[in-house]
Amino acid sequence: MPPMPEAAGHVASPELDEDRLAWLALMLAPGLGPRRVLEAMKQLDRPGRLFDLALTELEGLKFPAEAAQFLFDGKGRESAEREAAEAAKQGARVLTYSCPEYPERLKEIYDPPPVLWVRGDVRLLSRHSIAVVGTRQPTPYGSGMAEMLSRDLAARGMLILSGMARGIDSAAHRGALAAHRPTAAIWGTGVDVVYPKENRKLAEEILATGGVVASELPMGTFPAPQNFPRRNRILSGLSIGVLVVEAGERSGTRVTARCATEQNRDVYAVPGNATSKNSWTPNTLIKQGAQLTASWEDVWEVLPSQIRLELETEWGVASFGDHGASDMTEPAMGANERIVLEALRQDEALQLDDLLDRLETQLSSSEVFTALFELEMAGRVRGLPGKNYVRTF
Repeated sequence: MPPMPEAAGHVASPELDEDRLAWLALMLAPGLGPRRVLEAMKQLDRPGRLFDLALTELEGLKFPAEAAQFLFDGKGRESAEREAAEAAKQGARVLTYSCPEYPERLKEIYDPPPVLWVRGDVRLLSRHSIAVVGTRQPTPYGSGMAEMLSRDLAARGMLILSGMARGIDSAAHRGALAAHRPTAAIWGTGVDVVYPKENRKLAEEILATGGVVASELPMGTFPAPQNFPRRNRILSGLSIGVLVVEAGERSGTRVTARCATEQNRDVYAVPGNATSKNSWTPNTLIKQGAQLTASWEDVWEVLPSQIRLELETEWGVASFGDHGASDMTEPAMGANERIVLEALRQDEALQLDDLLDRLETQLSSSEVFTALFELEMAGRVRGLPGKNYVRTF
Protein backbone atom coordinates (compact mmCIF):
# COMPACT_ATOMS: atom_id res chain seq x y z
CA MET A 1 0.00 0.00 0.00
CA PRO A 2 1.49 3.42 -0.90
CA PRO A 3 2.28 5.73 2.02
CA MET A 4 -0.40 8.14 3.13
CA PRO A 5 0.39 11.86 3.49
CA GLU A 6 2.48 12.71 6.52
CA ALA A 7 1.99 15.48 9.02
CA ALA A 8 4.21 18.52 8.70
CA GLY A 9 7.43 18.42 10.68
CA HIS A 10 7.77 14.64 10.71
CA VAL A 11 10.60 12.77 9.02
CA ALA A 12 10.91 9.01 9.30
CA SER A 13 14.44 7.71 10.01
CA PRO A 14 15.58 5.10 7.47
CA GLU A 15 18.06 3.62 9.95
CA LEU A 16 17.74 2.89 13.63
CA ASP A 17 20.47 2.87 16.27
CA GLU A 18 21.43 -0.31 18.12
CA ASP A 19 19.18 0.44 21.07
CA ARG A 20 16.02 0.84 19.02
CA LEU A 21 16.87 -2.20 16.93
CA ALA A 22 17.15 -4.18 20.17
CA TRP A 23 13.70 -3.07 21.30
CA LEU A 24 12.32 -4.03 17.91
CA ALA A 25 14.01 -7.43 18.00
CA LEU A 26 12.40 -8.21 21.36
CA MET A 27 8.97 -7.14 20.14
CA LEU A 28 9.32 -9.43 17.12
CA ALA A 29 10.62 -12.41 19.12
CA PRO A 30 8.11 -15.25 19.61
CA GLY A 31 6.46 -15.65 23.00
CA LEU A 32 7.40 -12.27 24.51
CA GLY A 33 4.81 -9.82 25.84
CA PRO A 34 5.20 -6.20 26.95
CA ARG A 35 5.89 -6.94 30.62
CA ARG A 36 8.59 -9.52 29.92
CA VAL A 37 10.27 -7.23 27.37
CA LEU A 38 10.32 -4.32 29.82
CA GLU A 39 11.63 -6.46 32.67
CA ALA A 40 14.42 -7.80 30.47
CA MET A 41 15.49 -4.34 29.37
CA LYS A 42 15.74 -3.21 33.01
CA GLN A 43 18.47 -5.82 33.52
CA LEU A 44 20.66 -4.49 30.70
CA ASP A 45 22.89 -1.46 31.09
CA ARG A 46 21.83 -0.42 27.56
CA PRO A 47 19.28 -2.00 25.18
CA GLY A 48 21.81 -2.57 22.39
CA ARG A 49 23.79 -5.00 24.54
CA LEU A 50 21.04 -7.53 23.87
CA PHE A 51 22.82 -8.51 20.65
CA ASP A 52 26.02 -9.41 22.56
CA LEU A 53 24.43 -11.87 25.00
CA ALA A 54 25.21 -15.56 25.01
CA LEU A 55 22.39 -18.08 24.75
CA THR A 56 22.58 -18.85 28.50
CA GLU A 57 22.40 -15.13 29.29
CA LEU A 58 19.32 -14.75 27.11
CA GLU A 59 17.70 -17.69 28.89
CA GLY A 60 18.66 -16.02 32.17
CA LEU A 61 16.39 -13.13 31.22
CA LYS A 62 13.51 -15.63 31.53
CA PHE A 63 12.91 -15.77 27.82
CA PRO A 64 11.19 -18.85 26.37
CA ALA A 65 13.65 -21.17 24.62
CA GLU A 66 12.25 -20.26 21.21
CA ALA A 67 12.69 -16.53 21.83
CA ALA A 68 16.21 -16.95 23.22
CA GLN A 69 17.28 -19.01 20.19
CA PHE A 70 15.64 -16.51 17.81
CA LEU A 71 17.75 -13.72 19.29
CA PHE A 72 20.97 -15.71 19.66
CA ASP A 73 20.89 -16.93 16.04
CA GLY A 74 20.71 -13.34 14.79
CA LYS A 75 17.18 -13.73 13.47
CA GLY A 76 15.97 -11.07 15.89
CA ARG A 77 18.34 -8.47 14.52
CA GLU A 78 17.57 -9.42 10.92
CA SER A 79 13.84 -9.14 11.58
CA ALA A 80 14.33 -5.79 13.32
CA GLU A 81 16.31 -4.40 10.39
CA ARG A 82 13.65 -5.54 7.91
CA GLU A 83 10.92 -4.03 10.08
CA ALA A 84 12.80 -0.73 10.36
CA ALA A 85 13.25 -0.60 6.60
CA GLU A 86 9.56 -1.28 5.98
CA ALA A 87 8.53 1.36 8.52
CA ALA A 88 10.76 3.94 6.84
CA LYS A 89 9.37 2.97 3.44
CA GLN A 90 5.83 3.61 4.68
CA GLY A 91 6.76 6.89 6.37
CA ALA A 92 6.48 5.54 9.91
CA ARG A 93 8.69 6.08 12.92
CA VAL A 94 9.67 3.46 15.50
CA LEU A 95 9.23 4.95 18.97
CA THR A 96 10.62 2.86 21.85
CA TYR A 97 10.10 3.03 25.59
CA SER A 98 13.56 4.56 26.04
CA CYS A 99 13.05 7.33 23.45
CA PRO A 100 12.71 10.82 24.98
CA GLU A 101 9.50 11.38 22.96
CA TYR A 102 7.77 8.34 24.46
CA PRO A 103 4.66 9.65 26.31
CA GLU A 104 5.25 9.84 30.06
CA ARG A 105 1.57 9.29 30.79
CA LEU A 106 1.68 5.95 28.98
CA LYS A 107 4.58 4.80 31.18
CA GLU A 108 2.24 4.97 34.18
CA ILE A 109 0.15 1.96 33.14
CA TYR A 110 0.85 -1.64 34.17
CA ASP A 111 1.89 -2.92 30.72
CA PRO A 112 2.92 -0.04 28.45
CA PRO A 113 3.83 -1.01 24.89
CA PRO A 114 7.64 -1.27 24.59
CA VAL A 115 7.44 -0.05 20.97
CA LEU A 116 5.00 2.20 19.14
CA TRP A 117 4.90 2.51 15.37
CA VAL A 118 3.92 6.11 14.61
CA ARG A 119 2.88 8.08 11.55
CA GLY A 120 2.47 11.82 11.85
CA ASP A 121 3.34 14.20 14.66
CA VAL A 122 4.62 12.05 17.55
CA ARG A 123 4.55 15.06 19.89
CA LEU A 124 0.77 14.91 19.99
CA LEU A 125 0.90 11.67 21.99
CA SER A 126 2.20 13.67 24.96
CA ARG A 127 -0.54 16.30 24.76
CA HIS A 128 -3.43 16.49 27.21
CA SER A 129 -6.01 14.23 25.58
CA ILE A 130 -9.37 12.60 26.11
CA ALA A 131 -10.30 9.24 24.57
CA VAL A 132 -13.77 9.26 22.99
CA VAL A 133 -15.14 5.75 22.51
CA GLY A 134 -18.38 3.91 21.87
CA THR A 135 -20.35 1.54 19.71
CA ARG A 136 -19.74 0.87 16.03
CA GLN A 137 -23.49 1.12 15.44
CA PRO A 138 -24.55 4.39 17.07
CA THR A 139 -27.88 6.14 16.88
CA PRO A 140 -27.99 9.55 15.19
CA TYR A 141 -28.06 11.02 18.70
CA GLY A 142 -24.86 9.17 19.65
CA SER A 143 -23.00 10.20 16.51
CA GLY A 144 -24.11 13.79 16.94
CA MET A 145 -23.07 13.94 20.60
CA ALA A 146 -19.67 12.36 19.89
CA GLU A 147 -18.99 14.82 17.09
CA MET A 148 -20.24 17.84 19.02
CA LEU A 149 -18.34 17.07 22.24
CA SER A 150 -15.15 16.24 20.34
CA ARG A 151 -15.41 19.41 18.31
CA ASP A 152 -15.99 21.61 21.35
CA LEU A 153 -13.23 20.01 23.44
CA ALA A 154 -10.76 20.08 20.54
CA ALA A 155 -11.53 23.76 19.97
CA ARG A 156 -10.35 24.36 23.53
CA GLY A 157 -7.02 22.61 23.11
CA MET A 158 -7.87 19.07 24.19
CA LEU A 159 -6.49 16.39 21.88
CA ILE A 160 -9.22 14.00 20.78
CA LEU A 161 -8.03 10.40 20.87
CA SER A 162 -9.91 7.41 19.47
CA GLY A 163 -9.53 4.15 17.56
CA MET A 164 -10.89 5.19 14.13
CA ALA A 165 -13.41 2.34 14.19
CA ARG A 166 -16.82 2.73 12.59
CA GLY A 167 -19.43 4.69 14.52
CA ILE A 168 -18.53 6.74 17.58
CA ASP A 169 -14.76 6.62 16.98
CA SER A 170 -15.09 8.05 13.48
CA ALA A 171 -17.53 10.71 14.70
CA ALA A 172 -15.03 11.77 17.37
CA HIS A 173 -12.23 12.21 14.83
CA ARG A 174 -14.56 14.12 12.52
CA GLY A 175 -15.51 16.43 15.37
CA ALA A 176 -11.88 17.32 16.03
CA LEU A 177 -11.28 17.90 12.33
CA ALA A 178 -14.38 20.12 12.18
CA ALA A 179 -12.73 22.29 14.85
CA HIS A 180 -9.62 22.47 12.63
CA ARG A 181 -7.57 20.71 15.28
CA PRO A 182 -5.33 17.63 15.01
CA THR A 183 -6.55 14.30 16.31
CA ALA A 184 -4.86 11.00 17.25
CA ALA A 185 -5.92 7.50 16.19
CA ILE A 186 -4.67 4.35 17.93
CA TRP A 187 -5.05 1.36 15.64
CA GLY A 188 -5.44 -2.36 16.26
CA THR A 189 -3.55 -3.03 13.03
CA GLY A 190 -0.18 -2.02 11.63
CA VAL A 191 -0.03 1.69 10.83
CA ASP A 192 0.09 0.77 7.14
CA VAL A 193 -3.16 -1.22 7.27
CA VAL A 194 -6.27 0.99 7.33
CA TYR A 195 -9.20 -0.62 9.11
CA PRO A 196 -12.03 -0.38 8.34
CA LYS A 197 -11.16 0.22 4.70
CA GLU A 198 -13.89 2.81 4.24
CA ASN A 199 -12.01 5.03 6.70
CA ARG A 200 -8.99 5.42 4.44
CA LYS A 201 -10.04 8.97 3.52
CA LEU A 202 -10.44 9.78 7.21
CA ALA A 203 -6.96 8.39 7.95
CA GLU A 204 -5.48 10.50 5.18
CA GLU A 205 -7.24 13.58 6.51
CA ILE A 206 -5.99 12.94 10.05
CA LEU A 207 -2.39 12.87 8.82
CA ALA A 208 -2.77 15.67 6.28
CA THR A 209 -4.09 18.03 8.98
CA GLY A 210 -1.21 17.44 11.39
CA GLY A 211 -2.58 14.49 13.38
CA VAL A 212 -1.02 11.18 14.31
CA VAL A 213 -1.68 7.46 13.90
CA ALA A 214 0.00 4.98 16.27
CA SER A 215 -0.02 1.24 16.97
CA GLU A 216 1.92 -1.27 19.06
CA LEU A 217 1.68 -3.80 16.22
CA PRO A 218 4.31 -4.35 13.51
CA MET A 219 3.90 -3.15 9.96
CA GLY A 220 1.52 -5.22 7.89
CA THR A 221 -0.47 -6.56 10.87
CA PHE A 222 -4.03 -7.16 9.73
CA PRO A 223 -7.09 -6.84 12.00
CA ALA A 224 -7.60 -9.70 14.42
CA PRO A 225 -10.19 -9.79 17.22
CA GLN A 226 -7.60 -10.06 20.00
CA ASN A 227 -5.78 -6.90 18.87
CA PHE A 228 -8.52 -4.44 19.73
CA PRO A 229 -9.08 -5.11 23.46
CA ARG A 230 -5.31 -4.77 23.96
CA ARG A 231 -5.33 -1.56 21.93
CA ASN A 232 -7.89 -0.10 24.33
CA ARG A 233 -5.40 0.04 27.25
CA ILE A 234 -3.27 2.38 25.13
CA LEU A 235 -6.24 4.64 24.39
CA SER A 236 -7.00 5.04 28.08
CA GLY A 237 -3.33 5.09 29.07
CA LEU A 238 -2.51 8.05 26.85
CA SER A 239 -5.50 10.06 28.01
CA ILE A 240 -6.53 12.11 31.01
CA GLY A 241 -9.88 10.38 30.86
CA VAL A 242 -12.22 8.30 28.73
CA LEU A 243 -15.54 9.61 27.40
CA VAL A 244 -18.11 6.90 26.63
CA VAL A 245 -20.90 8.02 24.31
CA GLU A 246 -22.98 4.96 23.37
CA ALA A 247 -22.26 1.27 24.00
CA GLY A 248 -24.32 -1.86 24.58
CA GLU A 249 -24.09 -4.22 27.52
CA ARG A 250 -21.47 -6.46 25.90
CA SER A 251 -19.61 -3.75 24.00
CA GLY A 252 -15.82 -3.72 23.89
CA THR A 253 -16.10 -0.13 25.10
CA ARG A 254 -16.49 -1.57 28.59
CA VAL A 255 -12.90 -2.81 28.32
CA THR A 256 -11.67 0.73 27.70
CA ALA A 257 -13.71 2.08 30.62
CA ARG A 258 -12.38 -0.65 32.90
CA CYS A 259 -8.80 0.07 31.77
CA ALA A 260 -9.35 3.74 32.55
CA THR A 261 -10.51 2.92 36.08
CA GLU A 262 -7.56 0.58 36.67
CA GLN A 263 -5.17 3.22 35.36
CA ASN A 264 -6.65 5.90 37.63
CA ARG A 265 -8.08 7.87 34.71
CA ASP A 266 -11.35 9.78 34.83
CA VAL A 267 -14.41 8.25 33.19
CA TYR A 268 -17.09 10.40 31.54
CA ALA A 269 -20.33 9.15 30.05
CA VAL A 270 -23.09 10.67 27.94
CA PRO A 271 -26.53 9.70 29.30
CA GLY A 272 -28.86 8.01 26.87
CA ASN A 273 -32.44 6.93 26.42
CA ALA A 274 -33.12 4.21 29.02
CA THR A 275 -35.00 2.12 26.45
CA SER A 276 -32.09 2.08 23.98
CA LYS A 277 -29.65 -0.84 24.15
CA ASN A 278 -26.83 1.55 23.28
CA SER A 279 -27.44 3.43 26.52
CA TRP A 280 -26.69 0.47 28.79
CA THR A 281 -22.96 1.02 29.27
CA PRO A 282 -22.91 4.84 29.66
CA ASN A 283 -25.96 4.85 31.96
CA THR A 284 -24.44 2.06 34.07
CA LEU A 285 -21.12 3.92 34.27
CA ILE A 286 -22.93 7.03 35.47
CA LYS A 287 -24.63 4.99 38.21
CA GLN A 288 -21.19 3.73 39.20
CA GLY A 289 -19.78 7.23 39.51
CA ALA A 290 -18.73 8.32 36.02
CA GLN A 291 -19.07 12.02 35.27
CA LEU A 292 -22.39 12.68 33.53
CA THR A 293 -21.47 14.56 30.36
CA ALA A 294 -23.87 16.55 28.21
CA SER A 295 -21.53 19.37 27.14
CA TRP A 296 -17.85 20.28 27.09
CA GLU A 297 -18.30 22.15 30.39
CA ASP A 298 -19.03 18.86 32.17
CA VAL A 299 -15.54 17.66 31.24
CA TRP A 300 -13.87 21.00 31.80
CA GLU A 301 -15.15 21.50 35.33
CA VAL A 302 -13.53 18.30 36.65
CA LEU A 303 -10.16 18.66 34.92
CA PRO A 304 -7.23 19.18 37.29
CA SER A 305 -6.77 22.93 37.66
CA GLN A 306 -3.20 22.85 36.32
CA ILE A 307 -4.25 21.06 33.14
CA ARG A 308 -7.17 23.41 32.62
CA LEU A 309 -4.87 26.42 33.09
CA GLU A 310 -2.34 25.04 30.61
CA LEU A 311 -5.01 24.46 27.98
CA GLU A 312 -6.57 27.87 28.43
CA THR A 313 -3.19 29.60 28.34
CA GLU A 314 -2.03 27.66 25.29
CA TRP A 315 -5.01 28.67 23.21
CA GLY A 316 -5.26 32.17 24.63
CA VAL A 317 -8.61 31.58 26.29
CA ALA A 318 -9.16 33.04 29.73
CA SER A 319 -12.85 32.29 30.09
CA PHE A 320 -15.41 30.57 27.94
CA GLY A 321 -18.43 32.04 29.64
CA ASP A 322 -21.77 30.30 29.83
CA HIS A 323 -22.83 29.58 26.30
CA GLY A 324 -24.38 26.15 26.50
CA ALA A 325 -23.26 22.97 24.84
CA SER A 326 -21.41 24.60 21.97
CA ASP A 327 -19.48 27.86 22.19
CA MET A 328 -18.38 27.99 18.56
CA THR A 329 -19.39 30.88 16.34
CA GLU A 330 -22.20 29.85 14.07
CA PRO A 331 -23.78 31.62 11.11
CA ALA A 332 -27.16 33.20 11.59
CA MET A 333 -30.22 31.18 10.61
CA GLY A 334 -33.11 32.32 8.52
CA ALA A 335 -36.71 31.94 9.73
CA ASN A 336 -37.39 28.93 7.49
CA GLU A 337 -34.23 27.18 8.57
CA ARG A 338 -35.16 27.68 12.22
CA ILE A 339 -38.61 26.18 11.65
CA VAL A 340 -37.11 23.10 9.97
CA LEU A 341 -34.40 22.71 12.62
CA GLU A 342 -36.94 22.84 15.44
CA ALA A 343 -38.91 20.04 13.76
CA LEU A 344 -35.89 17.73 13.83
CA ARG A 345 -34.34 15.83 16.74
CA GLN A 346 -30.87 14.58 17.65
CA ASP A 347 -31.96 11.22 18.96
CA GLU A 348 -34.37 10.18 16.19
CA ALA A 349 -34.24 10.49 12.40
CA LEU A 350 -37.20 12.01 10.57
CA GLN A 351 -38.08 10.89 7.06
CA LEU A 352 -38.43 13.66 4.49
CA ASP A 353 -42.10 12.89 3.70
CA ASP A 354 -42.94 13.01 7.41
CA LEU A 355 -41.09 16.32 7.74
CA LEU A 356 -43.01 17.79 4.82
CA ASP A 357 -46.32 16.63 6.33
CA ARG A 358 -45.38 18.11 9.70
CA LEU A 359 -44.53 21.51 8.20
CA GLU A 360 -47.24 21.57 5.51
CA THR A 361 -49.11 24.50 7.04
CA GLN A 362 -45.94 26.55 7.61
CA LEU A 363 -43.65 26.01 4.63
CA SER A 364 -43.90 24.89 1.03
CA SER A 365 -41.93 21.84 -0.06
CA SER A 366 -39.43 24.02 -1.95
CA GLU A 367 -38.85 26.12 1.19
CA VAL A 368 -38.22 22.95 3.21
CA PHE A 369 -35.77 21.65 0.58
CA THR A 370 -33.90 24.95 0.54
CA ALA A 371 -33.78 25.13 4.34
CA LEU A 372 -32.49 21.55 4.59
CA PHE A 373 -29.76 22.34 2.07
CA GLU A 374 -28.64 25.41 4.04
CA LEU A 375 -28.76 23.53 7.35
CA GLU A 376 -26.68 20.68 5.94
CA MET A 377 -24.13 23.12 4.55
CA ALA A 378 -23.89 24.77 7.98
CA GLY A 379 -23.41 21.40 9.67
CA ARG A 380 -26.59 21.72 11.75
CA VAL A 381 -28.38 18.84 10.04
CA ARG A 382 -27.14 15.52 8.67
CA GLY A 383 -28.80 13.60 5.86
CA LEU A 384 -29.04 9.83 6.32
CA PRO A 385 -29.90 7.04 3.86
CA GLY A 386 -33.56 6.86 2.84
CA LYS A 387 -33.99 10.66 2.90
CA ASN A 388 -33.87 10.78 6.70
CA TYR A 389 -32.60 13.77 8.62
CA VAL A 390 -31.34 14.45 12.14
CA ARG A 391 -30.04 17.46 14.01
CA THR A 392 -26.33 17.36 14.73
CA PHE A 393 -26.63 19.59 17.84
